[in-house]
Amino acid sequence: MERYIQIFADGYQGYANYLWHEVTHPHLRNYFYWLIGVSLFFFALELIKPWRKDQAKFRKDFWLDLFYMFFNFFLFSLIIYNAASDVFVALFNDFLGVFGITNLVAIKIGSWAVWVQLLAMFIARDFIQWWVHRLLHWSPVLWEFHKVHHSVEQMGFAAHLRYHWMETIVYRLAEYVPFAMIGFGIDDFFIVYIIGLSIGHFNHSNFSFNLGPLKYIFNNPAMHIWHHAYDMPADRKYGINFGISLSLWDYIFGTALIPHDGRDIKLGFPGMDKFPKKFLPQELFGFRKETG
Repeated sequence: MERYIQIFADGYQGYANYLWHEVTHPHLRNYFYWLIGVSLFFFALELIKPWRKDQAKFRKDFWLDLFYMFFNFFLFSLIIYNAASDVFVALFNDFLGVFGITNLVAIKIGSWAVWVQLLAMFIARDFIQWWVHRLLHWSPVLWEFHKVHHSVEQMGFAAHLRYHWMETIVYRLAEYVPFAMIGFGIDDFFIVYIIGLSIGHFNHSNFSFNLGPLKYIFNNPAMHIWHHAYDMPADRKYGINFGISLSLWDYIFGTALIPHDGRDIKLGFPGMDKFPKKFLPQELFGFRKETG
């Protein structure tokens, strides 16, 4: 037990030091400043060429979503997630050790070219996240947490990172074992994360352009807006267009649907009038049912 307490304490100190270094030492592979840079880029596109021209530049809940961006990208890890996840990894490895298992690597791709490993990471991660996203809509328990993301009423780039902290746990748990079984030869997936961040910002932004045939591969605002539609088709009870970065999975598994230009459709879900409007009540939401 003493060992796990030390791991927990070291996790706090380690992440606090890391975050302070990120803020005070700008560099090319700095997540903190890349988040700011990518956000400013898409905000500029929204100002220069807005898709919904009547939507306010500082749309409804703009500042709330801006706080969510930094909370979910950094502060949640500082408060508890990083330290708790370090303990979880230690416990999981100790559990495997009881059965004489020292690692879970089943597929060794460390000898592949770095760009191939990164591409494999991007595709595998997005595929797992697509299934988890479907689960968030299918499970009544998880849907209560996912409502935070769907409480967006006016879409903009920062809405990408408005989500309940429980989603971080669900996604990371789903990813942990599959990625532990793949013997990547690199530790830094910086490029993968930044590409995912950029596509996610784009999907939620008040900016759109015709991707042509690439729309069948990459997610985009014209497709993702329908995922946030208040009124779902009667035969699509659990939603449509679940793509995170890639729209490909929706077309393969039959969950893609763009009925018409959804630029001005109503967003949200039934019961929005009773849903919390402020950060803390939203972050506590889901542990007891409060809406119909």
